[in-house]
Amino acid sequence: MSIFDLKKEIQEYVQKVKNSAHYLEERFPENPKIGIILGSGLGDISKSLEDPIAVPYSEIPDFPESTAPGHKGELIFGKISDQPVILMNGRFHYYEGYDMRTVTFPIRVMQELGVQILVVTNAAGGLDPDFEVGHPMIIRDHINFMGNNPLIGPNIEKWGPRFPDMSEPYDRKLSELAVLSAKELGIGVYQGVYVGVSGPSFETPAELRMLRRFGADAVGMSTVPEVIVAKHAGMRVLGISAITDRAVPDDLKPLTAEEVIEVANRTGKQIAAIILKVMQKIKESK
Repeated sequence: MSIFDLKKEIQEYVQKVKNSAHYLEERFPENPKIGIILGSGLGDISKSLEDPIAVPYSEIPDFPESTAPGHKGELIFGKISDQPVILMNGRFHYYEGYDMRTVTFPIRVMQELGVQILVVTNAAGGLDPDFEVGHPMIIRDHINFMGNNPLIGPNIEKWGPRFPDMSEPYDRKLSELAVLSAKELGIGVYQGVYVGVSGPSFETPAELRMLRRFGADAVGMSTVPEVIVAKHAGMRVLGISAITDRAVPDDLKPLTAEEVIEVANRTGKQIAAIILKVMQKIKESK
């Protein structure tokens, strides 16, 4: 592909983002300042939205559609603690065959809508042998092991700088609020480093040993591209993983997606409670 063709492709991508954002702006009176992405089996927080309005991805012009198990495929507008939010019930994954720009398309739409804080959740395997299944982990940092980056290609200056800073990918103050909220709710949480891999196969024992030696505490197949784009867009990010299985080489058992989703559903109730508490604290701090 020539540089001319690539620039044309980027221009078309920007227009598609604007088309989706314009469609959503026309249907909702108040632009959201907070965006929330729900991972596999983590749709519980959608039940806590005030005045929810759901829009299937299929109805939004130029918006992709998710094919991953446990992902419903809709945007939900509503309020939490009287704050307008947009909730993404079903994300896009690199392993589905989408390119990175498509995977992060919703983040660009959120950016156009004026989102300033992004909350990302996911289901992850616990690499740390001390992690117990069914507990949330507040993400302190991440490792991009997907073999790709959503910012490769011509940079769109109005969306962010060519070389965005990643010294604090997950906002320290938001993470502290999440830890404090969990403590007040009596929910035990871990804190750690998330490593994003492409999937869709689960990791071999040798791969898990390697990832652990890299310094990762949990492994999953999402989140990292979205956070990179969110930081490029100037958003503050809070990340929470549901530890759904033990990704420990010496204690590895056969795993299915259904088992991951089942545990994520249970852990999702705790994560939803933490996020709601954080939203309350954000409101009180204003």
